Amino acid sequence: MDATTRPDGGIWALWSSAAQPPAVRDLEGNVVLTPPGEPAPPSVAVEDIWVEGPGGRIHSLLRRPLSSEGPVPLIIDIHGGPTAHDADLFRAYPSAWVDHGYAVLQVNYRGSTGYGSQWRDALEQRVGHIELEDVVAVRDHLVEAQIVAADKVVLAGASWGGYLTLLGLGLYPDRWAVGVAGVPVADYLAAYEDEMEALKAFDRSLFGGSPDEVPQKYRDSSPITYAEAVQAPVLILAGENDPRCPIRQIENYVAVLAERGAEHEVYRYDAGHGSLVDDERVRQVRAEIDFATRHLNGR
Repeated sequence: MDATTRPDGGIWALWSSAAQPPAVRDLEGNVVLTPPGEPAPPSVAVEDIWVEGPGGRIHSLLRRPLSSEGPVPLIIDIHGGPTAHDADLFRAYPSAWVDHGYAVLQVNYRGSTGYGSQWRDALEQRVGHIELEDVVAVRDHLVEAQIVAADKVVLAGASWGGYLTLLGLGLYPDRWAVGVAGVPVADYLAAYEDEMEALKAFDRSLFGGSPDEVPQKYRDSSPITYAEAVQAPVLILAGENDPRCPIRQIENYVAVLAERGAEHEVYRYDAGHGSLVDDERVRQVRAEIDFATRHLNGR
């Protein structure tokens, strides 16, 4: 929540929740300023989910569709970063999935910010694997509690979330019905060669060296290492001019899927690490939901 003091001494704040789109409110909660145009539709409130994981208690946020009865389809929306976290804020992306009958889970896995430096830095023990242990622990908890259908779980995310999606599809192939990976790291060795210099420095810090110095660490954490094990249909969204997760390393991963006849689709668009064009973003979300629904309905 961002706030500022007004000339009259009052305080206005930009406020939202998972259920309510952003609005400028005063400290009494009254809406004092709204954006132009048609108001955004509301969504559903989040539930805090706490699960005991291999590295401590894991905090997650769960959105459930209003009309849900019994186990429902689930999309796990893995945040990027990895130094970021999900909070009780309005976001159009999970709201769209909820409107299509999915529950949406956001896991603040080890590596997320907001839970202390030990939690944030824990992923350095084994990059990618640590975060996925937490994601799987929460997924299994929701399945065991019969909140979600075990055979209708979609693993999804963009950027670092897309990376974890591809890695998770290979490491835990029996846990997912569909994968949706946006602008992912797919082949870590090739990604390092092509990515921007600032990210090379980040990777060296994360892994404790370059691929020449610690090649086994990069291979151990690279989705392409486990691509032969992928069972779920996967949709990959890739920017043609992405300096963060370059297109060549995604093509390397896709070639492995194609060679073994694994079910996959690639959505390429003429931009970089995501698109700033609203119509393009809508097309991408529609493609993701259509892909997941098409494959889940066939199960």
